[in-house]
Amino acid sequence: MNNLAHDRRGFLKMAGSTLFAAGAASSLATVAVPAGAAEPEAVTQTQQTQAAITPQQALQMLKDGNERFVAGKMLRRDLMQQVKATGGGQFPFAAIVGCIDSRASNELIFDQGIGDIFSARIAGNFVNDDILGSIEFACAAAGAKLVLVIGHTECGAIMGACDDVVLGNLTQTLANIKPAVAAVSGFDADRTSSNHAFVQAVADKNVVLTMERIRQRSAILREMAEQGKIAIAGAMYDVHTGKVVFM
Repeated sequence: MNNLAHDRRGFLKMAGSTLFAAGAASSLATVAVPAGAAEPEAVTQTQQTQAAITPQQALQMLKDGNERFVAGKMLRRDLMQQVKATGGGQFPFAAIVGCIDSRASNELIFDQGIGDIFSARIAGNFVNDDILGSIEFACAAAGAKLVLVIGHTECGAIMGACDDVVLGNLTQTLANIKPAVAAVSGFDADRTSSNHAFVQAVADKNVVLTMERIRQRSAILREMAEQGKIAIAGAMYDVHTGKVVFM
């Protein structure tokens, strides 16, 4: 643990210096809300706004964003202004592990803009060493306050794992989802992708197991969660309704 703490302090010191230097370049990131504007305008995250956000607030920001998305009342954004505001540094408030599915863009379904979230996407929304390292960077070095694992309905990767699909490199990818398939009981009559209830049960279990793996396989993230510096949460996106259900 002492070696971990020492290594982490060195990493944070190095990354922190970089982010602090970038803070001045991002001082224009906050977008003022025009007087009498018909719709609220988004605020781009700065070092100051990110630091003030708690893990619980970060989760609520995603919940609020999805409600806006479903209602068709997304915040107004000047994306090129956000590009300019974040060019010198980024201060996202959350890191999201999701699937590569084209219907499940994290920025869109949570109504977030440039510089708001880290997005790690992989078929089946599981974690390996590369994804874990990316999340560790997002939280320990770049200041994200929330790790959200999100699955989605009608997931092709989940269906492939249920059907034992063999296809090049995808075979090994799907192997990472097999523990969720094995962990779901009560569907002895039909444990294939033809059984939609079984597929969804596996998708739900896969999110839960991924959250557990994050805690088990990353001492850095586990320690940050135990200290209340970050939260680790799960969710499921419905590709038919646009709604996200948080676990």
